[in-house]
Amino acid sequence: MKRNPHVGHPRSGGLSMSLFNEAELDDIHLATLEVLERTGVFVEDDEALDIYADGNCRVDRETHMVRIPPHIVEDATRSAPSKIVLGARDPRNAVVLEPGRVSFCNFDEGIMVNDLRTGEHRKPTVQDLAEVARVVDALPNMDFYEPAVVPADAPLETAELYGTEAALSNTTKHVGAAPTSRWEARKIIEMATAIVGDEEALRENPLVSFGACPVSPLKLPRDATEVIVEAARHGLACVVAPMAMSGASSPVTLAGSMVIHNTEALACITLSQLTERGASAYYGGSTTAMDLRLAAASVGSPELALLSVATAEMARRYLIPSYVAGL
Repeated sequence: MKRNPHVGHPRSGGLSMSLFNEAELDDIHLATLEVLERTGVFVEDDEALDIYADGNCRVDRETHMVRIPPHIVEDATRSAPSKIVLGARDPRNAVVLEPGRVSFCNFDEGIMVNDLRTGEHRKPTVQDLAEVARVVDALPNMDFYEPAVVPADAPLETAELYGTEAALSNTTKHVGAAPTSRWEARKIIEMATAIVGDEEALRENPLVSFGACPVSPLKLPRDATEVIVEAARHGLACVVAPMAMSGASSPVTLAGSMVIHNTEALACITLSQLTERGASAYYGGSTTAMDLRLAAASVGSPELALLSVATAEMARRYLIPSYVAGL
């Protein structure tokens, strides 16, 4: 099992970076509690509505709006674990996620590849995904694998299953998967269970994890909530990753965008904890600014870097591991 070096700990020298001070982080947190209690979030799936209702949240079945009292949100952040172990086929490649340690993985969801053999710029295949998984397996500074490309040669309805099977077959490191339904999540869990033996063994060695993305502003779609709930019920980690766009689906200010980001993240973490207290949901995101020329997310921009710093700062405030994408 790997415990990577600490980052962000006080030292006598070296480079550090903060976007908000402690008082400003408190302001973002308090604003988040107000939005969750007064405005609420739209929740599409009826099962998720039932879970929130059973947890004493205010649920409007007609509008699908859920309003979450502050004490429930704060209890959820306290019950979310500060340390998460991402298992692997080779136990030596298991990774410990906890505040203060830094790990790396490849970027995910690529839609085109440059063919190494022909130089052709083309759509990805399952074979491309398998080859990237092998590369990640060989790279000592890559700690786990994320679904690098979306295979275009697999049926759209089952492309994630083809991709996950190829990844599990070609890396001994942890595999992040991106199911978009309860059915896909359960099928991936069946794959992982077949590798380790049974569901109890999978809880002991959770060699797959999931990711779920809200839709900004303040919407939890069915695909996200189904995945969060299935991960919690089966003892698997799930990173919740809001992807707001400053100036489009969130306020133009960085602090305002972080309030939307934080609201969506805590709504998802609360759902996870109401499903299974202590479930391994952790704090992620790829919130950035809108590219005014293209009306698209400006990935790799200075704003994304700053908001990624803020994501890590908010996660550290809650003593929850963080995950940032797009740098």
